[in-house]
Amino acid sequence: MINESEKIYIVRCGETALKGQNKSYFERMLVQRIRKLLSGMKGVSIERVDGLIFVRTGLDIDGTEVLKKVGRVFGVDSISPAVEINFDGMDAETALDEIGHAAADFAMELIRTKGIKTFKIDARRADKMFPIESPMIARRMGAYVLKGCKVLKVDVHEPDAKLFVNVRRGRAYIYETKISGFGGLPLGTNGKGLVLLSGGIDSPVAAFVMSHRGMYIDAVHFHSFPYTSERAYEKVRELASILAGYCGRIRMHSINLLPIQEQIVQNCPEEETTILVRRFMMKIAERVAAEEESMMLITGESLGQVASQTAESLVVTDQAVSMPVMRPLIAMDKTEIMATAKEIGTYEVSIQPYEDCCTVFLPKHPVTRPRLERILASESRLDCEGLINAALENQTIDVIFPKEDW
Repeated sequence: MINESEKIYIVRCGETALKGQNKSYFERMLVQRIRKLLSGMKGVSIERVDGLIFVRTGLDIDGTEVLKKVGRVFGVDSISPAVEINFDGMDAETALDEIGHAAADFAMELIRTKGIKTFKIDARRADKMFPIESPMIARRMGAYVLKGCKVLKVDVHEPDAKLFVNVRRGRAYIYETKISGFGGLPLGTNGKGLVLLSGGIDSPVAAFVMSHRGMYIDAVHFHSFPYTSERAYEKVRELASILAGYCGRIRMHSINLLPIQEQIVQNCPEEETTILVRRFMMKIAERVAAEEESMMLITGESLGQVASQTAESLVVTDQAVSMPVMRPLIAMDKTEIMATAKEIGTYEVSIQPYEDCCTVFLPKHPVTRPRLERILASESRLDCEGLINAALENQTIDVIFPKEDW
């Protein structure tokens, strides 16, 4: 009997399915994330059965919205709208008859909506107690479809549509599409990190990549008001809002770096300005990370992209903190980073021409091979602790939620 009282979606786990003895933990975290994301929809139920997740909604719920939301959940490999046939208590032949008629009706709908002319059956018998094996199920289903849809032909090589038939305990599922998700690991399975979020292309992508590996993300943003504008700040808030659609809500600390920059310009060699400012950013970010109980810092640096991202500069920068620094984009070129930014929806915001703090007091000839002892000597001319404390005392904290239309 076909279940016509609700819409059903089959959600498949990606990497989560390979976690061995920890598999159930990762699946539970994935279910929690899907449930939270769909909590605003009435009548939604979610269950985990033998490595698959089944999402059930009322008939009035917009299926496109369900697919969009679930497809963005990290840990989801793919999702399929499906038809469910309940054959619990039936003998095998009667069950096949029910499934076969449902398959023919499903194919007829594909003829109407997509104009298909050829098809192929892909059958899977998840319940090994069911007495008919997968190849025979596929042949029998094909016969039902050919009988019920006279215009169709079988094409096992390049069919217009592939009909999947999944026979499980007491139920069968028929579907045609597998809509790809982002894969990765469910949020919360790998702790929390703090991203240094600028208004550029790279750092939002770095946040996304680490979140894709199961890490909760918070952010620290540095500005140089009034040299940087309110609109530049709003641009960063918009980027954080887009990221929140994937990462969950983000606590963003905003810190004015201008007093520190002014002291560096007045007391230190001009060519060292960029690396000194970067070290202060890291020191401040480490304090914020400790406050937020983050395990590590995350940056969008890519090796050799600019003067502060040479190997020597990165080594000197890392010496400023004791916390691990993750650079997920380190070996990616700009083209790869831009492609990811376009895919996740941050690119068009990132390229808006608003200034950031890194463009303030930019030296004409920044040092590309800094020596740590010289940088430390320059820092000794500054009241580092006082400047850091003052910056933190004047910070603002915003909780950023996903864009309403995201």
